[in-house]
Parts: sequence; C-alpha cells; structure tokens
Amino acid sequence: MLATSACAKSEDSDSGSGPSTGSSAGAQVAQSAAPGSATCTLEQFGGTKVDLKTAKVGFSQSEKEANPFRIAETKSIKDEAAKVGIPAANLTTANANSQFNKQIADVEQMIDSGVQLLVIAPLNSDGWDSVFAKAAAKKVPIITIDRKINAKSCTNYLTFIGSDFEKQGQRAADEMAKALGNKGEVAILLGAPGNNVTTLRTKGFKDQIAKVAPDIKITFEQTGNFSREEGQKVSEQLLQSNDKINGIYAENDEMALGAIVALRGAGKKAGDVKIVTIDGTKGAVQAVVDGWASAVIESNPRFGPLAFETATKFFNGEPIPEDIIIEDRQYDASNAKADLNSAY
Repeated sequence: MLATSACAKSEDSDSGSGPSTGSSAGAQVAQSAAPGSATCTLEQFGGTKVDLKTAKVGFSQSEKEANPFRIAETKSIKDEAAKVGIPAANLTTANANSQFNKQIADVEQMIDSGVQLLVIAPLNSDGWDSVFAKAAAKKVPIITIDRKINAKSCTNYLTFIGSDFEKQGQRAADEMAKALGNKGEVAILLGAPGNNVTTLRTKGFKDQIAKVAPDIKITFEQTGNFSREEGQKVSEQLLQSNDKINGIYAENDEMALGAIVALRGAGKKAGDVKIVTIDGTKGAVQAVVDGWASAVIESNPRFGPLAFETATKFFNGEPIPEDIIIEDRQYDASNAKADLNSAY
C-alpha cells in the first residue's frame, strides 16, 4: 500500500515497508498490505497483457484544477505518463468540473474510444454501474485514486489508491484536542456529500473526539463542499450565530483558508480560534507558520508514480492489493516552516 516520504512529521514514519515510488520530496510510498488482504492478478481479472508504452490510457478528473490538490494530482498523472513513455497522443484526459453525469459520460466515451487502462478520480462513490458494464465488456482495468468507489475490486475495478480517510479524521481530532486542552466548542466544515472522503473524515473525527476529549462539544456542522468560497460563507454564518466557537475542523484546506478570511473579517486574531485541516497545501501550511492553523494532516495528491507502477505490475501478472493506502504526513508548529517547500 502507500505512504509518503518523511520530509515532514509523520505519524508512523517507519511503517512504510512497501516499495517506494521515489525518494523525491513529497513522493508517495506504499504501506505493506495487511496479511490476508485480497489481491487481483491479470489472470483473475481476465484481461490481456498491455505494454504501457504503446497503450491508450484515460484519466478522468472529478473537479476543475482550481485548487492545489487537483492541480498537483492531474500534473502528477501527466508527468508520470510521460516518464513511463506513454505518447502524449495516447493519454486522454477529461475534467468533470464537479458534474457527476459529465464524469460518467467522459469515462464511457474513453472506453468507447479504445482505452486499455483507466485512472479515475471519482466525484461520487456510487452510480458507476454503466461504466462498470462497459469496462467489463472490454476488460479495461480501472484504478481509482483519492476517492473510493463502492463496488467490487477485481470485478468492477482493479484497485483503490488513496489515504485512510477515517484515520485522517482521527488524527485531526487528536490535534484539535491538543490545541484546545481537551475542552471547548468545535465546528465542522464538512466536505462535499456523496463520497467516502467526507463520510470517513467526519466519522473519524467525531469518534476520536468522543474518545479522547469528551468535554469538546461539536456544536455546528455544515457543508462547505471542499470550496474556499463556501468555506468562508459558512464560517461567516457560524461566527454570526456563535461568536464563542473555540475550534474549526475543516475537512480540506480550501475550506480552512476560507474560514481564516471569515475570522479576519470578524476581527479575530491568529490563534483565537484553533483550526485543524486536511490536505497539505502550501497555503494551509503557511497558515500554521502564521499561527492561524494548529495542524494540517496531509492528503498526498501525487498519484502518478504509484498509479503507473501498479498498472505495470498488474500487466506483468503480479498480484495487486484491492486497497493501496498511503501514510500521510503532518504539519504543525514544530515543522511547518522548515517543511513548507514539501507542501504542494
């Protein structure tokens, strides 16, 4: 499975014993699969061997490249495709611009055009049946990244590469408890509905807060749709209704940065309201340096190397785990300034 190289504070800095995809700053590294984990081979899948250097590959991005995570993710896929030797004409990319119907249509069109491998960053976790039917008919393997599809591995898709989202929420809760001294009122800026990232980051945070800091009360929850603008708007509403809020847990950095704008507009100073967020963008890590955020739990978007390494192994007949989980780093006051350049 997958973990990041240790250029910043990591919860389990020595736990990644799987193959590294590179030693450069920010590279993803695979965790060891748990004993007995399900795997998939080319023979089990029923496909045919493909040479990536001559293959037609499709990449479907879920959201426009307007925030650092999506920019870095798409760039990583394109850069690694070129490094692997896939001709630019053989790499088809599409952006759903947060429209699920468009993403389904984009992917179906790629299958119809003859792609031999699909890498998908899903907008939603459900609703992929028509894609699965088309892909199965042509035995096109699907690698999903950053969000998981609710389906059967080695049948509907090959593997999922991404973070442990529930663990991210747990780590964010630990940092919030530390920042608040285990008591206070916290608001949650929820991610977009309809995907497992939001569901699990929320569950992990709530369960862990209840466990480690029961005197912290979650008094406000509203979606900011992973958007800076909506994060600001929701935070402004929050501050108008409860000026005594002590902490904000933002389920991505863009919403956290919007919350900081709202806090400034409300006359708050850095540190008055503790912010813990998830992603690892330069803007959020800078907010830690500046005192506006207490901690940032990384969610590494550099999927290109591991995605194509996984595809190469699969087409060579090697077993592929159904889940390839990355071990993300963490930024706080102890390392944010020194490791700012490792953020994306």
